Order: sequence, then C-alpha cells, then structure tokens
Amino acid sequence: MNPRFLAAGDAALVVEYGEIIDAALIEAVQQLDRRLAAAALPGVIETVPSFRSLMVHYDPLITSRAELIQAIEALDTGSAAAGVEPGRPWRLPVCYDHAFAPDLADVATATGLAPDAVTATHAANPFTVAVVGFLPGCPFMAELPPAFNLSRRTTPRTRVPAGSVAVAQKLSVIYPAESPGGWHLIGNCPIPLFDARWERPALLAPADTVRFQPIDTAEHARILAAVRQGEYDPRRECVDQAAAT
Repeated sequence: MNPRFLAAGDAALVVEYGEIIDAALIEAVQQLDRRLAAAALPGVIETVPSFRSLMVHYDPLITSRAELIQAIEALDTGSAAAGVEPGRPWRLPVCYDHAFAPDLADVATATGLAPDAVTATHAANPFTVAVVGFLPGCPFMAELPPAFNLSRRTTPRTRVPAGSVAVAQKLSVIYPAESPGGWHLIGNCPIPLFDARWERPALLAPADTVRFQPIDTAEHARILAAVRQGEYDPRRECVDQAAAT
C-alpha cells in the first residue's frame, strides 16, 4: 500500500493511505505508527494516527520533510515492529437495557436484525481502537459487520449521557462525558475513560483491542457507585485477562 505524503505546515508531515474508513487503512496507519516508534527517527516529536493517515510532527532544525519521507519509505513494511508493545486488551462492561438504548429499535430496523441480535452482535464483536478524539478519551472502534454501516442520526442530540455506547458507519464509540452527538445509542458503559490524574489520562489508545461484557442494570449501578466512591479502577478491573495471557 503506497501512501501519499502531504505537507502540514513547516513542521509536520501527513502520510495518507486513502480517503475512506476501512479496516485495511486503519491497520496500515497503525503499523506505520509502530514502526516509526521502533525506528526512533531523529527529529520526530510526535505521531498522531487517524482512520486513514498518520501525522508526523518533527523538528525542522533536526530533520527535513525530504529526509523524513525517505526514512519512512525505507522502513521495512514486511515485518513486525520490534521493540513496540502491542495494543492493550480490554473487556468493558456495557448495559444494553432499554433505558440506555433509545436508538436500539431504529438500529434493529436499519440492520434487519432483532434488537437482541443487535446487542449480541455488538457484544461478541472484537473491536480495535482506531483513533481517540472528539472528546478527551473518546475511542472510535472498528469494525462492525457491513449491516452496521449506518448513517448518523438525521437530528443529532444536544445532550448524550456520559458512558453512552453508540454505533454508526460500522464503528462504535463510547462518549466519555456528556456532550452533543449524532450516533445511535444502544447501551451504556459505566466506567471512566479519561482521568487527568492517571499517568496515561486516556484509558484507551489506538491499537488497543476491546470486547464488551454485557451487564444488567443492577451491575451497572453497582459499578457506577464504586467508580464515584473511588473503589473501581478500570485500569485494573477492565483488563481482558484471557486476551493478555
């Protein structure tokens, strides 16, 4: 997959792989991100992955755009990126009760699935975090089956509750905080996804893997209360131990 190199000001380079949201493009971006981290190229300050491109911030006093492009083209794209930890595996609780899923019936109609089949498919689906953005700690996770290639709501909500789990365009997100939003709400995850006091403030990062664990309303209330009392740390409680071993 041959990328296109685009200038982004005088100190950043965009490596673009395509123009759509696609699993292969997401994987290509994440592979390049890992290889650049492993290569530790002189002058590279930070990399910012998106669905289809990687922005590379660099120090123009140490390297140039031309040198950076040459170095990226020379990276071995046929082998694993040694020295870089893989994405972390997570198992996140989600309650699909109707009180948290105002759009479940519409999603069922649009996908041609029964409501229970929608939630079962979502819970069983292995997700990979593609990007984190829109809100601090908000994960955009790929990818659901083709039936979930849904447009966003024609009328966005002005207030989406914190923790809302939503779908659109074969992707799923979790809203870390109350905000406006136009995705289809099908559940709620009661854990915090961002805390400025953590060493890594965002719980999830690109290349992390996520599976959802269905819970009932009583368990949702228990976890939410424990979070508010400081007795539930998702960095410990939500690691997918089966995937980590």
